[in-house]
Amino acid sequence: MANKSLLSIVLLVLASLHVGHCYSSLGSCHPSGYLRGKTGYCNKENDSDCCKAGKLYPQYDCSPLITHHTPATMTINSFANSGDIPSACDSKFHSDDEYIVALSTGWYDRGLRCLSNIKINANGRSVMAKVIDECDSVYGCDYDHDFQPPCHYNVVDASPAVWKALGIPKSEFGEYDITWSDA
Repeated sequence: MANKSLLSIVLLVLASLHVGHCYSSLGSCHPSGYLRGKTGYCNKENDSDCCKAGKLYPQYDCSPLITHHTPATMTINSFANSGDIPSACDSKFHSDDEYIVALSTGWYDRGLRCLSNIKINANGRSVMAKVIDECDSVYGCDYDHDFQPPCHYNVVDASPAVWKALGIPKSEFGEYDITWSDA
């Protein structure tokens, strides 16, 4: 009986190490802190949210465990040179015609997924996309983050080309429920 309890504890500790430094379960994470918003110039292209002064935004240093069909929210982002900073993985700007994504902090995993492909499923279709950036779930509301709040813990921030390849109508661009996995 004691061996089963010890094994359960060991498995729980190993699972928590894999997830990150937060409180997480299979499908969600709990905030690791809160960031007080500051306002500044925010590019509203692609219906971006902009920080509001004084508002508290949750920070996440984790993301749900990755499975063969990990649920996520896909958002849209341009990685072209439009005044933003270059991608974290290769310090370059990228065309909106490329199949590329940024992942929430926990999934980005300190750059371990950089330049790797993931498979995204939605709308009865799938597409392979390259991870080129982090959708920062810890920091935001400053110049380096375009005065946008931290990303949620379960975001795949995708180029317009990914949205088009999945056959999602332009009228639905913004946030879309998807599943994804490592390729």
